[in-house]
Amino acid sequence: MKSVDYKTVELEDFSAPGAKGAGIRWLISEADGAENYAMRMIELEPGGQSPSHTHGSEHEVFVWRGQGEVRLEGAAHPLAPGTVVFVPPDVHHQFVNTSDRERIEFICVIPIERK
Repeated sequence: MKSVDYKTVELEDFSAPGAKGAGIRWLISEADGAENYAMRMIELEPGGQSPSHTHGSEHEVFVWRGQGEVRLEGAAHPLAPGTVVFVPPDVHHQFVNTSDRERIEFICVIPIERK
């Protein structure tokens, strides 16, 4: 079992090509005994962005704080606290903080990939 304040989980640099001002907290992962899904908190600084990418797994996203947009297959969709996003497998996507004042934080749940 794990029960912690999410801010106590280390914020790691999201160092993928194309990412800017992006950090990730692995809230629940295989290291915690999770077998099926990982829960991450993604944090984008003002003007920051995740890499623009695609992959074979889905994402479930819940925006916790801040403003921005998600770009799905090139179309921009607004993000605000309470927004829920489903990114299907193999859909090109990117998350962008459109604010120049505050960070955006969102929970992102992904399946754990088996090797």
